[in-house]
Amino acid sequence: MPPSRTAPAWHVLTGEYPPQPGGVGDYTRQLSRALARAGQEVHVWAPGEGGVRDEDGVTVHRAPDLLTPRGLPGLSRGLDACPGPRRLLLQYVPHALGLRAMNVPFCAWFAARRHDARWVYIHEAVHPWSPRGPWRHHILAGTTRLMVRLVASAANRVFVSIPQWAEHLPARVRPHAAWLPVPSNLPVDVSRAAVDALRAELGEGPWLGHFGTFGRLTAEPLEAALVPLLRGEGTRRALMLGRGSRAFVEGVETRHPELRGRLVARDSLALDDIAVHLTTCDVLLQPYPDGVSTRRTTVMAGLALGLPVVTNTGHLTEPVWREHGAAALAEGTAPAALVERAEALLSSADTRRELGQHAARIYREHFALERTVEALLRVGPT
Repeated sequence: MPPSRTAPAWHVLTGEYPPQPGGVGDYTRQLSRALARAGQEVHVWAPGEGGVRDEDGVTVHRAPDLLTPRGLPGLSRGLDACPGPRRLLLQYVPHALGLRAMNVPFCAWFAARRHDARWVYIHEAVHPWSPRGPWRHHILAGTTRLMVRLVASAANRVFVSIPQWAEHLPARVRPHAAWLPVPSNLPVDVSRAAVDALRAELGEGPWLGHFGTFGRLTAEPLEAALVPLLRGEGTRRALMLGRGSRAFVEGVETRHPELRGRLVARDSLALDDIAVHLTTCDVLLQPYPDGVSTRRTTVMAGLALGLPVVTNTGHLTEPVWREHGAAALAEGTAPAALVERAEALLSSADTRRELGQHAARIYREHFALERTVEALLRVGPT
């Protein structure tokens, strides 16, 4: 269905877009293509090389340093050359905007585009502040707070990936900020033949899995829970997926040589391959230092595939996780609680199957990409 001539075209502004790696880029491509399939005219503007190309019905505009002061004049000219009403949809992540997450000029530029409808989706609001942190972190924390208030104050519509981000918005904006969970970036339909072939290659389990980037704050509780789980039963193995997985496995095997050969790393797989690898796992172990939340695409991937997930609560965890029981929840990242939840699932195939089926249903009803598109199109033309 062709878009209406009077309907504003979507102009999605993002600091990353494939082939650049990153969850926000994957999300932006997924959302843009879904809007195009729904009959919308969609343009994506992102830093990079390649000029202007049509990619699956989405017009992608790439230019070096596009969102920095050097590139903003060209971005303005490009937008103004597009006919008809425009709706800017900013995928806001301070670290993806450039200038070391302190791109105040871009935020001021966005605020000044009064002749366009300005929508902002806040994936991450601010850099965390700690009184004991180094001075440069204090500057970063203060600057990101200024930036998010600047774009939110100017926006006609504000969406947040978790409700807690609204706390950083101006008081007049907070009541109108809409919560819009981030869906999985992975394919939901996985080839059964590919899964069977991978299981034959990997060998017997049961297999514990983790999907992420293995930053220190996540890797430490993951290792603290994973080591006793592997020690508890000699047939158990672990499949670590994502950038940083190889270094994580090497570190665990160095510190715990008795586990050598029991962990497998798969670094930098394509999205289709990640989905196949995840589906081979019996239980996913997904601890988060600030608690599970609906901005975590790594946990969403497990739910979407119908996998039993063990995760934990924290200060960013929304009530929906306790209300719907889509995952086995531990209170905080204490290893004993994570191990207890995982052991309960590993001991019962029926419990694993029931939790996985329930997770997939909750995902479809509340978190799937279709829900995101419905919410954006339902808002109206402003």
